[in-house]
Amino acid sequence: MAPAKPLKSPSVQRVGGRRPGPRAAAQAARVEAIFARLAALNPQPRGELEYLNHFTLLVAVVLSAQATDAGVNKATRGLFAMADEPRKMAALGEAALAEKIRTIGLFRTKAKNVIALSEALLRDHGGQVPARFESLRALPGVGRKTANVVLNIAFGEPRIAVDTHVFRVSNRIPIARGKNPEAVERGLMRVVPPAYLTHAHHWLILHGRYICKARAPLCKICPIVDLCRFEAKTL
Repeated sequence: MAPAKPLKSPSVQRVGGRRPGPRAAAQAARVEAIFARLAALNPQPRGELEYLNHFTLLVAVVLSAQATDAGVNKATRGLFAMADEPRKMAALGEAALAEKIRTIGLFRTKAKNVIALSEALLRDHGGQVPARFESLRALPGVGRKTANVVLNIAFGEPRIAVDTHVFRVSNRIPIARGKNPEAVERGLMRVVPPAYLTHAHHWLILHGRYICKARAPLCKICPIVDLCRFEAKTL
């Protein structure tokens, strides 16, 4: 599939009935250029968590908190083969689930939450993962980031989930600065052009994971290095 087409001219978008000033227009053009390059390199980015359906996606994202995707995938391959829907997961029980995910950080708390959310899905949603943010947030163990990931991947909503990589990259480049993930999320939702919103957090996650790393960013191979204002570039 071809990469999403950029907006024709971010500089002519009106704010409050007025054209934005030169500085705002330049910033909008810079943000659009960043995502245009990331889109050209990876038109259809995918998250690295493995899942079989909406339910296993939800469980995988809950388990991924403070854990690596690779570590979660290793633990869930066998788990999802035997418990790929809420009824089977609830029947497994907290103790058995904890044993299967014990290699993941905070496995006891996560096992408790996964069993509780499975029961809640059966009780309140007919065993289906809801497609509403508020309903997802009401499930045990589901935070703002998890709800946004599920809505984006499972239901195609233009949501931005801010994890540690997105938070770092957005503040570092910068694209949208914020003191906490929710502030960064709000900022990104304001400045990312609509054509790129659906995949924006995937591009930022992958960029932060493999290039714009926390301690040693690989600026020499960065495709957006000339658009980045990070003062401590490793050039």
